[in-house]
Amino acid sequence: MADNQHNCPGPPPADPVEAVRTDHLPMIDPLLLDGAEEVADLIDKVYARSGYNARRLAEAAHIFSRMLEHDTTVCLTLAGAMTPIGMSGIINSLIRAGFIDCIISTGANLYHDMHRPFGRPMVQGHFAVDDDKLADKGVARIYDVFIEDKDTLMATDKIILETVERIKHDGPMSTADFHHALGQAIGDSAQRPEWSLLATAAEHDVPIYTSSPGDSTIAMNLVIPHLFDAPIQLDPLRDVIETAAIVRAATRNGVIVVGGGSPKNFYFQTQPMLHQIFMDDSPVGHDYVIQLGTDAPHWGGLSGATLSEARSWGKVADAFRNNAMVYSCASLTLPLLAQYVLVRNQRRASKQLYRKLEAFTQSLYDVARNNPRLHRILDKYRERYEALKTVSNAP
Repeated sequence: MADNQHNCPGPPPADPVEAVRTDHLPMIDPLLLDGAEEVADLIDKVYARSGYNARRLAEAAHIFSRMLEHDTTVCLTLAGAMTPIGMSGIINSLIRAGFIDCIISTGANLYHDMHRPFGRPMVQGHFAVDDDKLADKGVARIYDVFIEDKDTLMATDKIILETVERIKHDGPMSTADFHHALGQAIGDSAQRPEWSLLATAAEHDVPIYTSSPGDSTIAMNLVIPHLFDAPIQLDPLRDVIETAAIVRAATRNGVIVVGGGSPKNFYFQTQPMLHQIFMDDSPVGHDYVIQLGTDAPHWGGLSGATLSEARSWGKVADAFRNNAMVYSCASLTLPLLAQYVLVRNQRRASKQLYRKLEAFTQSLYDVARNNPRLHRILDKYRERYEALKTVSNAP
């Protein structure tokens, strides 16, 4: 492992809040590739000394490294079609190193994660292709990835249906419960379970949530047991409570946002959940935030807000410090970011948050039930509700 100071030669990066003069700032010299043959060195010695998104990526790498040096609970939010292009392997490496503690993902990423462990192929195709001909041949396309309908998609559907028959459940489940059981089943039955994000997360007790549990082919398959009176009921409100409890229990909170979308907001909303709804006294705002994406805020996109804008909602701790937005494709930046911390940082013991969810949630409930500020608000709601009932029951 290389030096963990993650500082490029010369003065350290300028504080963006204090950067009001130029005489103390690092020079931008012609970049030299000699001595930067390794990825981490390339980031420190080239990207960090450059500008634009190269420098933003270096800042993000340094922020990720810093959050791992402290007792930070690190969440990964995953949007876009990342597992179809093999990003499960990158994320699995981070999980095994103890660098990812919980995940919020689209259901689609988890569905496509299930193909390869069972030998169901996704292959490199091409984006410039006749999609009518692909459809006639029974091939689905995700940009330049080809997936066969019968041998991959329908075969995976069968695997899901066979797997859910073995999942024991006494009542409604959080999506973390469901994905943990699904991951354990994949670990027991797949030919290559080490290729599966679901199986790796289950092995290391990393909870995986889906912010929109009805929006994926996994959910489409769950309709079948529902139709035949053996439903698996997913409770999204348990997800809301558990993710807030994870954030509340952490010493520090950090997040790597891949893309944006619903997973990003689902994690960010844990802060308003704690402070706006529960009136909790825990520190306001996530401590470290990195986003990898291409959206622009002036179109109303960027999945809700820039990171500095999120400060106004109490979702991040500071509008400038310890956050970085890298405007680039995550297929490029996520492997670079991951490789940087895998080289620069010591492995951490897994926090095994899945095992602790019940205790975290109970602590959240206990504090809320004894919170006088919350009770004053609830008493007002109860008074208003009783008054409305009296009016509606009047003759």
